Amino acid sequence: MNRHPMPVNDGSRALARREFLDRMGKGIVAAAFAPAAAMFSVRSSVQSSALRKPNIVLILADDLGYAELGCQGGKDIATPNIDSIARAGVRFTQGYVTCPICAPTRAALLTGRYQQRFGFETNPGPEEYADEKFGLPLDQPTLAERLKPADYVTGMVGKWHLGYKPELTPPERGFDEFFGFLSGAHNYLPGGRRSELRRGLEPTTGEREYLTDAFAREAVAFIQNNKDRPFFLYLPFNAVHAPLEASEEYLKRVESIKDATRRTYAAMTLALDDAVGRVLETLRKEGLQENTLIFFLSDNGGPTSQTTSSNAPLRGYKGQVWEGGIRVPFLVQWKGQLPEGMVFQEPVSSLDIVPTVLAATGIGVKPEDNLDGANLLPSLKSEKAGRPHDVLYWRSQNKKAIRLGDWKLVKEQRQSGWELYNLADDIGESKNLAEKMPEKVKELEKAWQEWNAQLQAPKWIRQDARTAGRGAATRSPGTGRGVDVEQRFRQMDRNGDGKLNRDEVGRPALFRRLDLNGDGVVTMDEAKKALIINRRPAGENRK
Repeated sequence: MNRHPMPVNDGSRALARREFLDRMGKGIVAAAFAPAAAMFSVRSSVQSSALRKPNIVLILADDLGYAELGCQGGKDIATPNIDSIARAGVRFTQGYVTCPICAPTRAALLTGRYQQRFGFETNPGPEEYADEKFGLPLDQPTLAERLKPADYVTGMVGKWHLGYKPELTPPERGFDEFFGFLSGAHNYLPGGRRSELRRGLEPTTGEREYLTDAFAREAVAFIQNNKDRPFFLYLPFNAVHAPLEASEEYLKRVESIKDATRRTYAAMTLALDDAVGRVLETLRKEGLQENTLIFFLSDNGGPTSQTTSSNAPLRGYKGQVWEGGIRVPFLVQWKGQLPEGMVFQEPVSSLDIVPTVLAATGIGVKPEDNLDGANLLPSLKSEKAGRPHDVLYWRSQNKKAIRLGDWKLVKEQRQSGWELYNLADDIGESKNLAEKMPEKVKELEKAWQEWNAQLQAPKWIRQDARTAGRGAATRSPGTGRGVDVEQRFRQMDRNGDGKLNRDEVGRPALFRRLDLNGDGVVTMDEAKKALIINRRPAGENRK
């Protein structure tokens, strides 16, 4: 028996055959046009990406020496991730910051203006002694505040150091997201004081990662969460600022370095490089590399005697206006827009980042912005010849400097007269030409004085336990902002037992000053008495 009889040859069979042939034909046509359609889709995606405003990633290292990166000639610490920014972008051999110390540099970096124009000339000192007026003035917009109206989502991860009052903290200065700390330094290892870390305006506790790794984690999350819209990520690491603390993971990678201080510093630098690598890798994985403008620089030169951070071949270190304090590693990358592997040998400044970003994003600079920086894009794209800056200036209280062309005039602390150097011939500032060239000294001094006449006096000076204002017995250690001692004591007393232990105070030196009877805890009475004792003039009996 035939189990599969032939189908009946009727109209339905003919219709089915025509449908089959028709569909086959359409499939062939569709297959033929599929590559073109895919190409059109890719092209549309690329065009859409090109039309989107560029993302901005601003990475700031802390106290990183001029000579510590591989791309800067460093030999004993591998920094392949940071070096990759130089390979894929531009390395500035004469990149400057506006101050040889932390906070003032950051004020200029985020505003594009010399910080002395608005009185932000010095560090505040420890938070507990900071002057009431300390902070970035509200009438000086940050880069984040400039980008917000252009529909940028803004995030900051790391060290702020631009104000402690709520209205002066990152969430109130243009940043949608903030994870980090407000003061000038922080421990790295878990188990130390972590109450200073904040997420937004709220303190956060329980962080268990090495701090540099934690900052990398948060930066990666910000990128991933905001990959579908233009973003600005400000990533000011506290690495490699003191205290020198490294995890065992990183210390094992530099076991060959014999000097213990140098070994810890090297391990911290490895952690910084790994963190930068995680950010760069995330940009690649998310397809954002081609549309992201990346800056990397240090906030000032390295404090060689404290951390071993080298500024060779420059003279000086952090805190000085010789080249070692103000010339820093400075890199920029924007794939497809800027040359790859370019070495730019003209002077540039951290002041240039704000106007460069505003140009890149199409926002532009208005005359009323009164920015001191220059848009670097025309110079880097070979659209403009000459130097971005004819002259750069520095003033840090009694430290002064000016660079005009290749000539630099400098007066460091305790110097009675100016020193004159030609940096084209003498990068190490070893041959003082002031006596041989008095007319050049006069020319540069006149230019510096003209600039200086435009500036404000400092709105505060750095204060600590030795220099804090006298007689302010109601101002407590831990505030510096006129907060009542009892109020601050209760804030620090996290377990509510009426006494402060070492962890609650957090700072060992401060705890020793407060614990007058040495019993390992601080009472309210001790805190009040310690404040009065620590505020007495130098030389007065402190018993």
